[in-house]
Amino acid sequence: MRTLTAIPVYNEAKHVRQVLDEVRRYSPDILVVNDGSTDGTAELLAAERDLHRVDHPTNRGYGAALISAFAYALEHDFDVLVTMDCDGQHEPARIPVLLEAIHDCDIVSGSRYFRDFRQDTPAPTDRRFINATITREINARYGFDLTDSFCGFKAYRREALASLNITERGWGMPLQLWVQAARQHLRVKEIGVPRLYLDPNRAFGGVMNDPEQRLAYYRGVLASAEQDVLPVFTGGCPIPTPCECPELR
Repeated sequence: MRTLTAIPVYNEAKHVRQVLDEVRRYSPDILVVNDGSTDGTAELLAAERDLHRVDHPTNRGYGAALISAFAYALEHDFDVLVTMDCDGQHEPARIPVLLEAIHDCDIVSGSRYFRDFRQDTPAPTDRRFINATITREINARYGFDLTDSFCGFKAYRREALASLNITERGWGMPLQLWVQAARQHLRVKEIGVPRLYLDPNRAFGGVMNDPEQRLAYYRGVLASAEQDVLPVFTGGCPIPTPCECPELR
């Protein structure tokens, strides 16, 4: 099974080398999507060995970086794509856990609220509230039983990637993913991962710093995703709704 670990990076000069050193212990193939960094990250990446790399000339957004990662994994015939962040919130040692879990499903998603870990840190109040609110709405509307709809630590089968049509370039990309996964009856499983907020004051930027506007944006992404044109997909769950699939969670 050929596995690619993709890491979206935007102005992560502080963390990128340490993260890459750790990821190499668990993944022989690593893709970094440098999303228009201006802090010296690009120069640090140029000195790294054995690295797949995609560079955006300007910052396009978190979702855009993952769209590039999806396309790269498909184009280069990887069987499984793992995605993780570069800010220290995701522990590379959990990559084997994701890969073990994907044997009987299409998408494995990390959850910071699935169970408690000794190293857990408190989530910023507004982020926890919005995550809980949106997760509850996704479960009610699309028949999932998720506990964390925003975690970027995931593993995808190639067939699942090919069934998606992700276009959301911003922070709401995971929500478009969940709607499309439900519509395609993809088999989804959650695994617990530690909740690590190393910088609780880190901001989204712009209007996204306002919790009410952020919540409204996320709900707009969900509504829009219901109209997305999707590829024909013959895999996934053979029953009508994802909530009945035995592989869920």
